[in-house]
Amino acid sequence: MRFLGIDFGDVRIGLAVSDSSGTLARPLRTITPSGSLDEYVVIIAREVTALASEVDGLDVLVVGVPRSLDGTPHKQTTRTLAFVESLRKATALPVVTQDERLTSVEAEQRLAIREQDWRKRKKLLDAASAAVILQDYLDERRSKVTDVPE
Repeated sequence: MRFLGIDFGDVRIGLAVSDSSGTLARPLRTITPSGSLDEYVVIIAREVTALASEVDGLDVLVVGVPRSLDGTPHKQTTRTLAFVESLRKATALPVVTQDERLTSVEAEQRLAIREQDWRKRKKLLDAASAAVILQDYLDERRSKVTDVPE
Protein backbone atom coordinates (compact mmCIF):
# COMPACT_ATOMS: atom_id res chain seq x y z
CA MET A 1 0.00 0.00 0.00
CA ARG A 2 1.17 3.50 -0.77
CA PHE A 3 0.18 6.52 1.34
CA LEU A 4 0.21 10.29 0.79
CA GLY A 5 0.84 12.47 3.83
CA ILE A 6 -0.57 15.99 3.86
CA ASP A 7 0.43 18.86 6.15
CA PHE A 8 -2.35 21.37 5.49
CA GLY A 9 -1.72 25.03 6.23
CA ASP A 10 -3.19 28.40 5.32
CA VAL A 11 -0.14 29.38 3.26
CA ARG A 12 1.52 26.11 2.25
CA ILE A 13 0.63 22.44 1.96
CA GLY A 14 3.38 19.89 2.51
CA LEU A 15 3.20 16.52 0.81
CA ALA A 16 5.02 13.29 1.60
CA VAL A 17 4.72 9.82 0.13
CA SER A 18 5.41 6.35 1.47
CA ASP A 19 7.28 3.58 -0.26
CA SER A 20 5.16 0.88 -1.89
CA SER A 21 5.36 -1.30 1.22
CA GLY A 22 3.88 1.46 3.41
CA THR A 23 6.91 1.39 5.69
CA LEU A 24 8.90 4.58 5.09
CA ALA A 25 7.77 8.13 4.43
CA ARG A 26 9.74 10.73 2.49
CA PRO A 27 9.08 14.40 1.77
CA LEU A 28 7.65 14.96 -1.70
CA ARG A 29 7.03 18.67 -2.25
CA THR A 30 5.45 21.81 -0.88
CA ILE A 31 2.57 23.47 -2.68
CA THR A 32 1.74 27.15 -2.22
CA PRO A 33 -1.86 27.51 -3.37
CA SER A 34 -3.80 30.71 -3.23
CA GLY A 35 -7.51 31.18 -2.91
CA SER A 36 -10.32 29.43 -1.12
CA LEU A 37 -10.49 26.10 0.65
CA ASP A 38 -12.25 24.67 -2.42
CA GLU A 39 -9.29 25.68 -4.59
CA TYR A 40 -6.92 23.97 -2.14
CA VAL A 41 -8.96 20.78 -2.46
CA VAL A 42 -8.89 20.95 -6.28
CA ILE A 43 -5.10 21.30 -6.25
CA ILE A 44 -4.64 18.36 -3.88
CA ALA A 45 -7.13 16.26 -5.86
CA ARG A 46 -4.98 16.85 -8.97
CA GLU A 47 -1.87 15.75 -7.06
CA VAL A 48 -3.70 12.64 -5.86
CA THR A 49 -4.79 11.79 -9.41
CA ALA A 50 -1.24 12.23 -10.73
CA LEU A 51 0.29 10.10 -7.97
CA ALA A 52 -2.42 7.45 -8.27
CA SER A 53 -1.59 7.02 -11.96
CA GLU A 54 2.05 6.17 -11.20
CA VAL A 55 3.31 2.59 -11.19
CA ASP A 56 2.94 2.08 -7.43
CA GLY A 57 -0.37 3.94 -7.28
CA LEU A 58 -1.79 5.52 -4.17
CA ASP A 59 -4.11 3.93 -1.64
CA VAL A 60 -4.73 6.21 1.37
CA LEU A 61 -4.46 9.94 2.15
CA VAL A 62 -3.24 10.87 5.65
CA VAL A 63 -3.94 14.45 6.76
CA GLY A 64 -2.29 15.87 9.86
CA VAL A 65 -4.73 17.54 12.26
CA PRO A 66 -3.29 20.24 14.52
CA ARG A 67 -4.32 20.49 18.14
CA SER A 68 -3.09 22.33 21.19
CA LEU A 69 -0.52 20.51 23.30
CA ASP A 70 -3.29 19.48 25.71
CA GLY A 71 -5.23 17.95 22.80
CA THR A 72 -7.93 20.59 22.52
CA PRO A 73 -8.89 21.87 19.07
CA HIS A 74 -8.19 25.41 17.91
CA LYS A 75 -8.93 27.58 14.85
CA GLN A 76 -6.62 25.68 12.48
CA THR A 77 -8.09 22.36 13.67
CA THR A 78 -11.52 23.44 12.42
CA ARG A 79 -10.12 24.63 9.08
CA THR A 80 -8.14 21.40 8.61
CA LEU A 81 -11.16 19.21 9.40
CA ALA A 82 -13.19 21.19 6.84
CA PHE A 83 -10.39 20.51 4.32
CA VAL A 84 -10.52 16.78 5.21
CA GLU A 85 -14.29 16.62 4.62
CA SER A 86 -13.97 18.44 1.28
CA LEU A 87 -11.12 16.13 0.26
CA ARG A 88 -13.23 13.07 1.09
CA LYS A 89 -15.89 14.34 -1.33
CA ALA A 90 -13.32 15.13 -4.04
CA THR A 91 -11.51 11.77 -4.15
CA ALA A 92 -12.49 8.13 -4.04
CA LEU A 93 -9.49 7.27 -1.86
CA PRO A 94 -9.87 6.89 1.90
CA VAL A 95 -8.83 9.98 3.86
CA VAL A 96 -7.66 9.43 7.44
CA THR A 97 -6.40 11.90 10.02
CA GLN A 98 -3.31 11.84 12.20
CA ASP A 99 -2.42 13.95 15.24
CA GLU A 100 0.26 16.38 14.16
CA ARG A 101 1.25 17.91 17.49
CA LEU A 102 4.95 18.87 17.50
CA THR A 103 5.60 17.52 13.99
CA SER A 104 6.88 20.89 12.75
CA VAL A 105 9.33 21.01 15.66
CA GLU A 106 10.57 17.50 14.88
CA ALA A 107 10.85 18.28 11.16
CA GLU A 108 12.78 21.49 11.88
CA GLN A 109 15.20 19.61 14.14
CA ARG A 110 15.79 16.97 11.46
CA LEU A 111 16.35 19.61 8.78
CA ALA A 112 18.70 21.63 11.00
CA ILE A 113 21.04 18.64 11.17
CA ARG A 114 21.32 18.50 7.36
CA GLU A 115 20.80 22.09 6.25
CA GLN A 116 22.36 25.13 7.92
CA ASP A 117 20.71 27.83 5.79
CA TRP A 118 17.35 28.82 7.35
CA ARG A 119 15.92 29.98 3.98
CA LYS A 120 16.53 26.54 2.47
CA ARG A 121 15.12 24.81 5.55
CA LYS A 122 11.99 26.95 5.42
CA LYS A 123 11.30 25.83 1.83
CA LEU A 124 11.60 22.19 2.88
CA LEU A 125 9.80 22.40 6.23
CA ASP A 126 6.20 21.71 5.17
CA ALA A 127 7.07 18.62 3.12
CA ALA A 128 9.33 17.43 5.95
CA SER A 129 6.44 17.95 8.41
CA ALA A 130 4.17 15.93 6.11
CA ALA A 131 6.78 13.15 6.17
CA VAL A 132 6.82 13.16 9.99
CA ILE A 133 3.00 13.05 10.08
CA LEU A 134 2.95 10.18 7.59
CA GLN A 135 5.75 8.25 9.32
CA ASP A 136 3.92 8.56 12.66
CA TYR A 137 0.78 7.16 11.01
CA LEU A 138 2.69 4.29 9.35
CA ASP A 139 4.45 3.41 12.62
CA GLU A 140 1.16 3.41 14.58
CA ARG A 141 -0.51 1.34 11.87
CA ARG A 142 2.31 -1.20 11.89
CA SER A 143 2.32 -1.43 15.70
CA LYS A 144 -1.42 -2.20 15.71
CA VAL A 145 -0.85 -5.03 13.26
CA THR A 146 2.04 -6.50 15.25
CA ASP A 147 0.48 -6.05 18.71
CA VAL A 148 -1.12 -9.47 19.05
CA PRO A 149 -2.49 -10.32 22.50
CA GLU A 150 -1.07 -13.44 24.09
